[in-house]
Formats: sequence, C-alpha cells, structure tokens
Amino acid sequence: MDSETLEMLLGMVGPEIQRRDTIMRESVPAKERLLVTLRYLATGESYPELMVSYAVSPQLMSKIIPETCLAIYKALKDEYLKIQDDTADLHGVSQPFISKICKNIAETIARKSHSFIKMPATLREQEEAMQKFRRIANFPTVIGAINCTHIKIKKPSENGGQLYINRKGFASINVQVVCDADLKIMDIVTRWRGSVHDSRIFRESRLKQRFEAGAFSGILLGDSGYACTPYLFTPLLRTTTPQEERYNNAHISTRNTVERCFGLWKQRFRCLLRGLYCNIELQLLKQQL
Repeated sequence: MDSETLEMLLGMVGPEIQRRDTIMRESVPAKERLLVTLRYLATGESYPELMVSYAVSPQLMSKIIPETCLAIYKALKDEYLKIQDDTADLHGVSQPFISKICKNIAETIARKSHSFIKMPATLREQEEAMQKFRRIANFPTVIGAINCTHIKIKKPSENGGQLYINRKGFASINVQVVCDADLKIMDIVTRWRGSVHDSRIFRESRLKQRFEAGAFSGILLGDSGYACTPYLFTPLLRTTTPQEERYNNAHISTRNTVERCFGLWKQRFRCLLRGLYCNIELQLLKQQL
C-alpha cells in the first residue's frame, strides 16, 4: 500500500481507533494500530511475530486488530463493500467476524481486478510488451510468460478432497499466471485443484481460446510442461547446435520473469506462502457458476 492510500485510510478510521492516554501508559497511536492490522492481514503473521516489528504486546494486538478491522469495515462498507449490515456482528469482534471482514474485502477487490489484471489489448500495447521482453535476452515477439504455482490449502474434508493433493504430496490449488516483463500479472486462473497438470489448465483456459482466435500478435513463453504451439513457445529438450543453445538460453532468461513474479507475489502476500484456510471448495464452486 502506498503512503497516499495509507494516509487516506488513516483519515477515515483514525478517529475511530485512537484511544486516550491513561495515567499508567500512553496509548498506541492510531497510525501504528492501522499498520499492525494491515501487516497482519497482508502476511498472516502471528501476534508474537508481529511484536518483533511493532512495540505492541500480543495481548494488546488481540484487541487492536479486531477493533481496527471493525473500523475499516465501517468506513468502507457503504462505498466499497455494498453489503447489508449485520447488527450482531457490528457489536462483536469474534474470529468469525474477522473472517467475514477479510472475506468481504477480498471479494470486493476481486470484483475490481479485471480493471487491472488484463492482457495487452491494442497493437500498441502488445508492441510495448514485446519491446520490454526483448530487452531481457533479445527474444522477439513475446508478450507474456506463463506458468503455474501451487498455493497450499487445508485439505477439504468432502468427497474429492484427494484431488487437491499435488505431486509434492500436499493439498493445494494450482494457479496459472501470465506476467509481463515488469513482473505484473496480466492473466490469472485460480479454479483448479492441485492434482491438475499445468498443461490442462492452459488447454481449457479462455486465454488459449483468445490466442487461437488471433486476439494477440505476440507469443507466450512456457516451460517444457506445455505443448509447443505457434503462440506458446517452449524450450528445446535437446540442443545440438549453437543456435539451439542460444534459443534455450534466451528462452530461459526471458521466461524467468514469471518465476520472479511468483517470488515477489508470495513475499508481498505471505499468506500465499503459509497457506489458505478458507472454504476452498465453496470458492471454486462460485467461480464455476
């Protein structure tokens, strides 16, 4: 979150979360209360872990974070969340209520995502994307790098839970991402269970249909798990000439952007590293409806 957005949010919730000093001690400033809460929501760190960065005890955090979540909800709900008030929740700060707040905020952000997560549509945008990728290793006509990453989840208890177990032996969802040369996500698919292969996810994606329909003038780069096509180039399994070796080296250097994108994404939102514990089966069902 940039400083301007932080200050805007602080202006909205600051009066609600600020507490008076007492004879015994000074209160935690409103800005620090907000920062602790945002760090908790972004990283999923435990209270003792947060205490390393903020001079606030875990006991006090257990009060600050629910109170601040409630204040954020009250400040944003009418303009951004558009959900009906739940009177009982508005007077409580239970764990289910915190979960509800996080869910509503996440769903609101997701509804806005198509304004920001999108493939280059015009010829000019595609040419700009190609130029940026070409600067990496002189690989021409690339507009995106594609791969999948596994996001750990709690194994669903319903029938079919075993379908979430990936080849590494843990439950996950297999998320397909296409990024640009600046590591920005341009396309994402999040509805597949961990046991599903990367190639199938792309094969059944709307993005593949768009490439086959001629919507893009450039190509994607993917690893050897994908089928090589006129619009998705993969590395050569065996090289026998210097030219083929140069092709593979340029391919690897250029495609590596998506791996760096994953690393940056998971460092920024560390809950993706720790794992997700919402009702994944229900969320995937919603995406398919």
